[in-house]
Amino acid sequence: SKQRAQLRGLANSIDTILHVGKDGIGDNLVKQAGDALEARELIKGRALENSLLSAREAAEALAQATRSQVVQVIGTKFVLYRESHSKPKDQRIQLVRERKKPSEI
Repeated sequence: SKQRAQLRGLANSIDTILHVGKDGIGDNLVKQAGDALEARELIKGRALENSLLSAREAAEALAQATRSQVVQVIGTKFVLYRESHSKPKDQRIQLVRERKKPSEI
């Protein structure tokens, strides 16, 4: 979708702030991810080599735990998005709207 492409483009310029290591996904990591999503809306994470989870597994588990969306997974890196409710509307990421195609007769 166009929204996913827009978020992937925005994610190119951000730094990796979340690291999933050998301990996997614990309460502390979920809290850190949730706080980062509320503050930034878009975060980039990485599954380290010693992690028992693949990047896709880590991204999906974190997305479920933080009620966010997986934007993309490339190699060991992943990007998550969740709309912030604490930020003013004008400071949130403005997603493009999907156009509905006219139905064919």
